[in-house]
Amino acid sequence: MNTLTLQPNRIAQYWALTKPRVTQLAVFCAVIGMFLAEPGLPDWQLVVAGTVGIWLLAGAAFAVNCLVEREIDARMARTARRPMARGEITVLQTLAFSGVIGGAGMWVLYNLVNPLTMWLTFATFVGYAVIYTIILKPATPQNIVIGGLSGAMPPALGWAAVANDVPMQAWILVLIIFVWTPPHFWALALYRRDDYARSGLPMLPITHGMEFTRFHVWLYTIILFATSLLPFAVRMSGLLYLVSAVVLGAIFLRHAWLIWRRYDDLVARKAFTFSIIYLSLLFAALLIDHYIPYA
Repeated sequence: MNTLTLQPNRIAQYWALTKPRVTQLAVFCAVIGMFLAEPGLPDWQLVVAGTVGIWLLAGAAFAVNCLVEREIDARMARTARRPMARGEITVLQTLAFSGVIGGAGMWVLYNLVNPLTMWLTFATFVGYAVIYTIILKPATPQNIVIGGLSGAMPPALGWAAVANDVPMQAWILVLIIFVWTPPHFWALALYRRDDYARSGLPMLPITHGMEFTRFHVWLYTIILFATSLLPFAVRMSGLLYLVSAVVLGAIFLRHAWLIWRRYDDLVARKAFTFSIIYLSLLFAALLIDHYIPYA
């Protein structure tokens, strides 16, 4: 009886190591890149294999992140229930799990997609699991800005999976996520500032203060609004996307302005939640617009 009840719990613990909600958003952006890479529908076999491979390597990177930050996670209310923070999974088990799913992801991408996608995804793994998690995050309050490139890569990975190339249009999508990352995470850091203070991580509200961080949320959101118009400016998208980007951007600007001028923790929490909705809807609008036959 104990063996039967243990297995589902163990599966859930390993699943939690992959940070599934974050992975889902990353893979969603990668899939959008796959569909935008072709004027028509992409090869479904490449889409499936690319999605599986990218998902596996992303999950492996997040498992390494949980391993490296297990003591930090244990000090924070938001992350204290993660399996590594609770000591439910050992270091060796986590390394083995990450190695297995990461290796499987690399095999899938190299053999069923193309070597370019495998190497780009592996570089993204190294960028997040090593450069961001181990080097940047504990060293500088600009960790989110500098390390944001690895988190912004999924559209380029998806594009490469289908086209075996990463043209300018793919890098525009990467740039959008790159600029989106600071206001997204700083909104979280603002209302979780006590958590981050306990963690010892040099997050911007801790090192430079609330007012400085609030202004930079507003500043980066303005930059994001302008960046989000680039797909229309380079004729990568049409009117539907333009209207969607303007409307979504205006709502995000409103959230950011409230953070800057009328801050309370509820305002920051709402901004953080909307930032996830914003990115999902923006990329969904790109996908829908891609298949509208403009005259």
